[in-house]
Amino acid sequence: MSTIGTVATLADFARRSDPNGKIMKIVELLSKDNPILKDMLWMEGNLPTGMLTTVRAGLPSATWRLLNYGVQPSKSKTKQVTDHCAMLEAYAEVDKKLAHINGNSAEWRLGEDMAFLEAMNIEMASTIFYGDDIVSPAKFVGLAPRYNATTGADSSDNVISAGGSTANKQTSIWFITWDQLSTHGIFPKGSKAGFQHQNLGEVTLDDADGGHYQGYRSHYSWDCGLTVRDWRRNVRVCNIDTTALSGSSAPKLFDFMTKAYHKLNRFSGKKVIYCNETIATYLDLQAQSKTNVYLTSKEVAGEEVTSFRGIPIRQCDAILDTEAVIS
Repeated sequence: MSTIGTVATLADFARRSDPNGKIMKIVELLSKDNPILKDMLWMEGNLPTGMLTTVRAGLPSATWRLLNYGVQPSKSKTKQVTDHCAMLEAYAEVDKKLAHINGNSAEWRLGEDMAFLEAMNIEMASTIFYGDDIVSPAKFVGLAPRYNATTGADSSDNVISAGGSTANKQTSIWFITWDQLSTHGIFPKGSKAGFQHQNLGEVTLDDADGGHYQGYRSHYSWDCGLTVRDWRRNVRVCNIDTTALSGSSAPKLFDFMTKAYHKLNRFSGKKVIYCNETIATYLDLQAQSKTNVYLTSKEVAGEEVTSFRGIPIRQCDAILDTEAVIS
């Protein structure tokens, strides 16, 4: 069974592990472009490759007893689930002459590396939602494969269909509870919060024609995974047809979101709603067309935050408009 320990955001771990601020700055840049990384909580795994978790699969029974009659013993049902970490890496390279022209400052090199960091950022967000180690063995398992059926699976009760039927034109709204007893990121046992940066110094680089020149190389690596300890604490509103978001037949998303809200309302934890630009825009338009007291917008720490019944809504463009219909 996994050990319950301290959970923190990636930025929290970076503050503790990198006193010179370099990793902290990188993490802040990643989170700025991808809000899910700002919200996501992380724990060290109990395995060198991930985390072994014991989850509750069934509750024991309780019996009303009469005098002189006994009660049959019962017990809860549990099962063990292993979530594996995956290795996301990138190398960034710059010409030594160009670096010297610009003062060879760490800040300038980091600016040149941002394209590589952005690629890691996009890939990480996509894998959190859609990673499937059956389709892509090098990746960890994301949220969508865990909530991929409206009937027949343990998590089906928390998969709410909005009724869309156009093939490969669907999207989803996710209600996620970040918590050590619910959903959180994991990094391998003994590693430093997963994300690492190494300055490899001066190396010989090759151009497209096979010529050589001197340059500087940086290595970024992120060994990470995802675990869902209690499927009841997340909800997916799926089958939102992106071709039918106007007119009288448009889905009543606030109705479906209200259903999702009540499935999670009894649970503690850090709850966040994720949707893409298409849905974020549509929700704003729906809210403007009628009085809706459940959708609010206010400034928090200098940032405008839109919330549904007190749960912040984050726009995350890793969520596709081209999902298949879930049945």
